[in-house]
Amino acid sequence: MDDVDQSYLELLLRAIRVCAKYRPMFGQGRQGGLTVEQFRQLYGSDPFYSWLGLDSPLVYAAHRAAGGMTSVYRQIGIGCQWLFSQILQDRFGLAKEDVSWSYSIPGITVRKLSLDARIPLPAIAPERLPLVLEWLKAAASAVGLESDATNALKGAVFEVRQGYKSKDSKRQNADVANASSAYAAQYLPVVALLSTQIDSSVAERYRRARWLILRGNTGGTSIDSTYVFFREVVGYDLAAFFTRNSPIIRREIESVLEVLLSAE
Repeated sequence: MDDVDQSYLELLLRAIRVCAKYRPMFGQGRQGGLTVEQFRQLYGSDPFYSWLGLDSPLVYAAHRAAGGMTSVYRQIGIGCQWLFSQILQDRFGLAKEDVSWSYSIPGITVRKLSLDARIPLPAIAPERLPLVLEWLKAAASAVGLESDATNALKGAVFEVRQGYKSKDSKRQNADVANASSAYAAQYLPVVALLSTQIDSSVAERYRRARWLILRGNTGGTSIDSTYVFFREVVGYDLAAFFTRNSPIIRREIESVLEVLLSAE
């Protein structure tokens, strides 16, 4: 394994390893959650739960597995965000500040919101710029932008997800607002999925908000596939990276799942 693969792999695995530390809270709000012994004391001291046998270690294991699985998906997503941002920095020669983008919402308390990555046209090297501009023009056309709005774009901003199965309306509303703010700042908003998993009704709502959606297909074009976008526009074969390192990643995931499925 070369140094580049090693550094990218470590970004992803570092996020995933966090999941092995997950412990359910059981409404106690303790940092780090409860151990199985603390859980048994809590539920065992509750007459009703004790009568029903809900102080069993199996109940603890079930809670840990359910919450832990949510944690696994979340941490994979975080690892993918780190990976996405780092590859943009490396391939385009960008600084960390270049690939970062945020905006503020005024109010009694100012809220600062951010997306996961950015490609700013002014920071792109001249020899790489024509290809990025060509992609940006095609992407703008795909979401239905007029030519004046397309010509005014300063780049693209990205929301990176491992997948999107949730129908959480709060999350969707926030993303629609993110798209509006991105366009106001003259950036094209892009959802970059690493998997093919996205609810069709959610995808339709995002399309109406003029998000460009890149899915985790290995085929297609640079305006509908995350992996083709990386290969043809960014200049890095992300699909090949995952293929090469799949055995290591799978072992790490399996190791985490074994811990989460235990009652210890």
